[in-house]
Amino acid sequence: TVTTLATRDIVEKLDGKDASATVKEVTFEPGQEDLSHRHTGPVFGYVLEGEYEHALDDEPVRTYKAGETFYEPSGVVHRVARNPNAKTRTRLLAVIVHPRDTKEVTIREKGKE
Repeated sequence: TVTTLATRDIVEKLDGKDASATVKEVTFEPGQEDLSHRHTGPVFGYVLEGEYEHALDDEPVRTYKAGETFYEPSGVVHRVARNPNAKTRTRLLAVIVHPRDTKEVTIREKGKE
């Protein structure tokens, strides 16, 4: 489940374009995983609850626990995003900086929708 908590225009530019920052809460149920995707700008994440397995491009999978943070550069493939625990949920807070005219901040990998 992804809930947009806020979107705010910011004064900084992203690749020379006017930018916004969007804050989302992402909840993974026990054992749930997301499909491969990328974002239209950098992502700064914080694990609110549970554990979160995460891998970008060809990097190894890394596990983050509640209270830890992660970062995703613009446009990289987020190939692993999952809750490794079969009994408890995972909640994340994600701040995505993106061009102001972006309609969707998350882009699914073609053929993996």
